[in-house]
Amino acid sequence: MRNLTLPLVFATAITVAGCAGMTDTQRRLTTGAGAGAATGALIGSFSANAGKGALIGGAVGTLGGFLYDQHQNNR
Repeated sequence: MRNLTLPLVFATAITVAGCAGMTDTQRRLTTGAGAGAATGALIGSFSANAGKGALIGGAVGTLGGFLYDQHQNNR
């Protein structure tokens, strides 16, 4: 775990900085896609198909982010 600390901090900093100029819609879609891809890869890894799981999870997460954004915009 000690070897992963610096790369994780670096990746987090890049992610936060990369979202600075995004609109709320872009941020919600990207967050949904990232969370969906990570979850899909985790679930897919149990069946030795992490890539396919990440692809499906990313698509579902993007759709979820879009639906959440539409709900927030209509409030």
